[in-house]
Amino acid sequence: MKVIATERIPIKMWLDDIEDGALEQAKNLANLPFAFKHIALAPDCHKGFGMPIGGILATTDVIIPNAVGKDIGCGMCASKSNIKEYDTESLKKIMSLIRERIPVGFNHHKDKEEWHGFDEAPTHIPIIKNELESAKYQLGTLGGGNHFIELQSDEEGYLWCMLHSGSRNFGLKIADEYHKKAVVLCDQWYSNIPVKDLAFLPIDSQEGKEYEEAMNFALDFAKASRLSMMLDMQIAIDDVFGHTEFDPIINVHHNYARYEHHFGRDVIIHRKGATSARKDEIGIIPGSQGTASYIVKGLGNPESFMSCSHGAGRKIGRKEAQRSLNLQDEIKRLDDAGVIHSIRSESDLDEASGAYKDIECVMENQKDLVEIVTKLKPLAVVKG
Repeated sequence: MKVIATERIPIKMWLDDIEDGALEQAKNLANLPFAFKHIALAPDCHKGFGMPIGGILATTDVIIPNAVGKDIGCGMCASKSNIKEYDTESLKKIMSLIRERIPVGFNHHKDKEEWHGFDEAPTHIPIIKNELESAKYQLGTLGGGNHFIELQSDEEGYLWCMLHSGSRNFGLKIADEYHKKAVVLCDQWYSNIPVKDLAFLPIDSQEGKEYEEAMNFALDFAKASRLSMMLDMQIAIDDVFGHTEFDPIINVHHNYARYEHHFGRDVIIHRKGATSARKDEIGIIPGSQGTASYIVKGLGNPESFMSCSHGAGRKIGRKEAQRSLNLQDEIKRLDDAGVIHSIRSESDLDEASGAYKDIECVMENQKDLVEIVTKLKPLAVVKG
């Protein structure tokens, strides 16, 4: 852990290679008048909108939509099967069935999905009411960007399924709506914030209460969506192997805010691209396609507000990756690792392994935050 003590409150970092933009954003956070105790940066930290991804912010009595992020409830899901005997053809069959069942990218389901949560939606909030019907076609869809579906193997050879996804366009609409409201209100209040990207809502204001309720519903939606896709993955595996058994599904968020108690005070913890790591809490830290992922157990370190990284973290942006990475080198890297992948052209390089930090270094840097339970090797991947 490194500490920067030049701002209003300290910045505590679990990395050496922080980019200038992310550090500037962390300093902006540290100078917020309502930021509490210190800012924590996980080892996958990189620049985001307003707040760096891989950042953990504690606030007193306010909530910041951009400190949760545009993909509210983005997170990870994983489950272990009892399958140990598989080959390339069987993996390809599973991935083909998964593609048939789970829409990716901008695609949605053709029919409305069933979920009891839709009946409990807070439709008194206008943005929820306006977007709810569309959301019924988005549940159980992967999305794009860095969202993925993977088949993996653990160190004993058992087959695992893992996926990364969030609240889709539904969560984005909520995030944009309440960030705009926060900007307007902060302008009216002449609020002393470093940049408008960190516009906030008092948690006891009407807008703050609405955002908290809408955010929590988006969290439930994202969790249900991941569960739906995970069940589709399990069905695909069972269709190929038959009578497959699975361990309980692990399902965790890494974009959210919630009340927690830290350093003697009740505060609102914002985790943007960060995973809760309370003592003995199980979490998921994925690598890039072609590198290892990890099932971890939290150590409850108070200095990180009991948090850890949410993945490997980008080291270069999407456009830079497409410009600077060598397509054949990235394909060879995955082929040599024996990973069934879909990198075919320069446009796919934004999610190539070379665009991401070394997951082994990331895990080394957070040995005081989590304990590794299971190391997983990638076998086949679908990217959004």
